[in-house]
Order: sequence, then structure tokens, then C-alpha cells
Amino acid sequence: MSTTSPTVTTQAPRTAQATHAPAADGSGFDTDVLVVGAGPTGLLLAGDLAVSGLRVTLVERRTTGISNMTRAFAVHARSLEQLDARGLADRLVATGSRLDRMEMFGKVSLDLSQLRSRFPFVLVTPQYEVERALEERARSAGVDIRIGTELRGLRQDADSVTAELAAHASTGTGTAAPAVEDSTENSTEDGTEPSAIPRTHTLRARYLVGTDGVHSAVRRAIDMPFPGTSVLRSLALADVRLADTPPQTLRLATDGDAFAVVMPFGDGWYRVMGWDRAHQVPDSEPVELDELRTLARRAFGTDYGMHDARWLSRFHSDERQAPSYRVGRVFLAGDAAHVHTPAGGQGMNTGLQDAANLSWKLAAVLHGEAPDPDALLDTYQAERHPVGTQVLRSSGALIRLAIAHTPLQRATRALTTHALGSLRPVATRTIGQVSGIGIGYDRDTRRVPDLKLREGRLYELLRDGRFVLVAPEGTAPTPPPSIPAAPGRLIRATWSNPARRDALLVRPDGYTAPLH
Repeated sequence: MSTTSPTVTTQAPRTAQATHAPAADGSGFDTDVLVVGAGPTGLLLAGDLAVSGLRVTLVERRTTGISNMTRAFAVHARSLEQLDARGLADRLVATGSRLDRMEMFGKVSLDLSQLRSRFPFVLVTPQYEVERALEERARSAGVDIRIGTELRGLRQDADSVTAELAAHASTGTGTAAPAVEDSTENSTEDGTEPSAIPRTHTLRARYLVGTDGVHSAVRRAIDMPFPGTSVLRSLALADVRLADTPPQTLRLATDGDAFAVVMPFGDGWYRVMGWDRAHQVPDSEPVELDELRTLARRAFGTDYGMHDARWLSRFHSDERQAPSYRVGRVFLAGDAAHVHTPAGGQGMNTGLQDAANLSWKLAAVLHGEAPDPDALLDTYQAERHPVGTQVLRSSGALIRLAIAHTPLQRATRALTTHALGSLRPVATRTIGQVSGIGIGYDRDTRRVPDLKLREGRLYELLRDGRFVLVAPEGTAPTPPPSIPAAPGRLIRATWSNPARRDALLVRPDGYTAPLH
């Protein structure tokens, strides 16, 4: 069982006096689950919990709602399956472009059509399209989204988590508690206007989930270390217009000492990213568009006539992972729990899988359906932490091979490229890993493809967030007592093929559960 974190109070700028309003339902709780961070991971998690009938509050530090300064562009097959189980995949596919092949080191191309999925491709679409779809679902399910609200500290006991929140004026689409005037003067001590003072208040929840990114306030508040290292420094990035359209949806090229990537937003803007081993400067060093033009010409032989940059930035890429994703009633998910290089485009996708894994477990516990609540919640760590480690290793290996410099490193890349191009099992395993389709948790917990059943597609039946029990017609097997599938939250379905005589129990996240 996870240990309980001590009370942690973080230092913060001067704020108005904290207040606490009594819970509306008289339970002593203001919400069932507080989710901190409204990126894709937090939005999917909050939406799932609200769809199950729970009260959910989602707070986001940004004051402008969804940002168009997107980080991720790739939505892999397994993430699309999870979005399909929420009725969002087809809508999202319409916003982007499909990649049917995955280029590796500029030498070999992996065919994604072999994936046993409705989505045998990589969808290239900006992260904000994913966020937009998930936010609309969360709002329609009743999630209380508070933009411009940040976590200042938290404390927990055996039954609850109490968060100290600071609400700033919001210019986004969410709601935020208004800033309040200082009660003693018409201006603050530092001369700022009273409206600039954030109002602090406490909120008591049964559980709290930190999905607030690399610089997670939740992770700091529970004193969770984030060990790791920087893999790539001085990555240059810009959003630009191009005079010439690239021949491929996503272009990546490297010579070992430098690389460049070009990805489309779909609205005429492109994201360009580059790295040069010989030009390593601090993140604070300004980026000039000529730097990226030079890298593009070096990688592609052309800069595609890039112009009119609307955003230029420099950053570094880390590999880090929290040792534990759970401390008592507080959980970490997405980039708050793990961060890695952009190779393979697995970051956002791994976070979405974290959310899908945790949401149904929290719902089962809070609805009183879990025979052993702590044991069920501990499976989040047991299942997702190894996946996070695996993604760190695979993405790190990809980027290190891509920038191979020494003779030994280049020989290793040549051997890897040969294996990918000539050994089908190696290619299949690589595609399964990067797409998420090949990831399972143990012998009894494997990903289930979208099955055609008499009642419809499996992933359509999963949209209620319930277990699905598939069995031959005329049979009614019963899940074992250890499975948190109450009779009212179990969907029974029938094989479309009458010759099938086995039974299959599918968890709400689309993985198998044991029937014995």
C-alpha cells in the first residue's frame, strides 16, 4: 500500500486570505477528484471520471485556455483506439493527415498497415486538436474546469486531500474565481493593482491527480524526486510559413551531427525543429530564423522558403521518471510522471494511456465497486510505471541512434537498420512498441483489438466506461469477485461468430481481465 505524504506548503507570492466554502452536498468534500493540469492527459482523465457520474474539478494554471503553441503532433494507433472508446477518434482523424509508413534513420521504412487496428497509421495533427475534442467532452460530462487556477500546496490524510489553490483572472474559456481586493488598502505593497492579487482557497477532494507537466507543482508538493538527465540541448524550434510544400507530411533527416524536422499544423503553418552538435548554446540564447534555414538546407537540401516565423524558441530534452506514480491519495500521470525525448512521438500518447488506465480504477473505487480499493489503485503503478520506463529506453535509443557520431555508434545504427529492414519480427515489435498496440501488462492483461460483436463494435460498447463481457449466445459467465464489475456496470455482448465458444472479459480501458 502506498504511503501518505506529509503536509507540504509551497512558498507563493502574497495573496488574499484563503477561504473554504462548505461542500454543496454536505459530504465534507468539495469534489470527488481534483485533477491539476488541463493538457490531454488531465482532460481525458477528468472526462472519464465525470462520465462515470463523479464530481470532478479540473484546474489549469494557464489563463488563456487551450494554447496553439502545441508540443505534440503524432497520435498513434493505440491512442486513437482509446479516443474511439470515447467517441472522438473519427472526428480527430478528420483534422489531420495519415502517415502509413514510419521512416527510421532515413534508411528503412516500416509499413504500419500491418497493425491490427481500425487505425493502422500515425495521425499527424496538432496537440491542440486533441485537447479541443477532449475538453468539449469533459465540459459536456459536467467537469468543473477552472482556468487560471494553480496549486500552491496540498496536505492529505487517510480520507482526503486538501489542496490550496490560487485563482487568477482568466482570459480563457474556462471559469476562474475572480481576483479580490486587499482588505486593508486600495493598492498592494508592491504597487500592483488590487485585481492582480490572486484569491487563494482550499478545496477538499477524495483523490488528487497531477497531470501538470514536467514542472509539476503536484510532484513538488509530495516531495517526489524526478531523477534523470538532459539528452539533447539547444534544440531550435519555430512556427513558420513555407513557400514550397514538403513532399511528405512529416519530414525528418539527419547526418549524425545535425537533424531537422518539418511538420504541418494543417492551416498553412509548419513547425520546424532542428539540432546541431556544433552549436550548443543555453536555452536563453535567442533563435534566429536563419539558424533553422541553415539546418533545413543541411538536412533536406532546401529550406522550403520558410518565412514569417510567429514563434521561435530554444529548449532542451530530458529523460526523467518519478520513482512512484502514487503517494497515498495523490497520483501522477503524463509528463508529471515521466518525460523523454520527442523521438517516436510517444510523449502525449503515453500520457493518454496513463489516464485511460487510472480513470476506471478511481471510478470503481469511488463507486464502491472495488473489493480491495488500495490493491486496485496500486495496479496503476504496477502497470504504467514499467511502460514509462520502456518508453524512456526506446525513445532514448531512437534519438541516440539518429545522432550517432562515433564509428561504434554508427555501426550499431547500421546493424539496427538492417534488422528492421530484413527481420520481420524486429520490425513488428518496433511498430507495436511505438504505436502502443504491442504493449500489454502481463499474461492476463493484454490489449484487445476492436471486435465485431452482434451488439456492434467493441470500442463503441466501451464508451460507457464499463466492463464488457463477451460470451457465446445462451451463456452467462460471471466475473470473479476480484473484478470491480458490478452487475449494473457490466455490459454483456455476444460473439458475431457463433462458432466461438470462449468468453472474454474486457476492462474499460480495452485490456483483458481474467475470468477465473
